[in-house]
Amino acid sequence: MSRSDSERVSAGPAEAADSPDRIDSAPAATAAGSGIAAEPPASGADDAESVETIVHVLRHGEVHNPRGILYGRLPGFGLSVTGRAQAGAVARSLADHDIALVIASPLQRAQETAEPIAGRHGLTVRIDENLIEAGNTFEGLRVSVGDGALRKPRHWWKLRDPFTPSWGEPYLQIAHRMLAAVNKARVESTGREAVLVSHQLPVWTLRRFLQGQRLWHDPRSRQCGLASLTSLVYRGDTLVDIVYSEPAGGSDPTVHGA
Repeated sequence: MSRSDSERVSAGPAEAADSPDRIDSAPAATAAGSGIAAEPPASGADDAESVETIVHVLRHGEVHNPRGILYGRLPGFGLSVTGRAQAGAVARSLADHDIALVIASPLQRAQETAEPIAGRHGLTVRIDENLIEAGNTFEGLRVSVGDGALRKPRHWWKLRDPFTPSWGEPYLQIAHRMLAAVNKARVESTGREAVLVSHQLPVWTLRRFLQGQRLWHDPRSRQCGLASLTSLVYRGDTLVDIVYSEPAGGSDPTVHGA
C-alpha cells in the first residue's frame, strides 16, 4: 500500500495493561440532544449506539522555517507555499464529507491549515487550546544531530528522563488534553464529522494512548506525516476504528520545518 492510501490500525489495546504509562481513559461523554428518539427505550438505546461519528485529527502542513529550529509554541511560524498546497489538498479530499466542525490549535500554522477546510463547508475555524503543540525546553533552538543544541553539555541534563519526558510537557498530560478535545468535538458533531487541526507529537501521543501503547517512543517511528489525517471512527460512544491517511502525499516526519 502506498503512503497516500488510507490505512486502518487497531483501535484496541496493543500492549499489556500494566504498561507504566497506560491508564484507562474515562468513559466518553454521552451526546445530548442528538435528535435520537427516546421511545421505545430499548430501540432508542440501540439507535444511539449505532450512530457513526468521525473525528479527523489533522496534522498541520509544512511550515516556513528557514533556520531549521524547533519552533514549538513560538508565534510567527506560518505555512510555507508547500504547506498551503497541502492544506488545499486536504480540503479537497474532505469536500464531500459531512463536516460539522473545524477546530484548530491556537498556533498560526494550524489555523492556516484549517481555513480552506472550513471555507469549503461554510464554517468558521474555532480554537481549542487543548490542541496546541507540546511544550518543549528546546524551543527556539536547532536540535539536528551534529549541529544543534544537543552537542552542548549544558543541555544534556534535560535528556535525563525520556519516559516523562524531562525536556517537555508530560506525554500523559498531552494525551488527556487531546482526548478532551476529541470527546468534546465528537459530542458536538454526533452523527456527522469533525476536523481537529493539531501537531505531530500531540496527534501521535493521542493515537498511542487510544491504542493502549506506552507513550514514550522513538520519534523516528511516528506515523504522522505533514497534513496527514488520523481519523477516529465512533459508534455511539465507542471507538471502533482508527484510519490513517495522507491526502496531501507522504512526507518525512523527522525533517525540521515540517
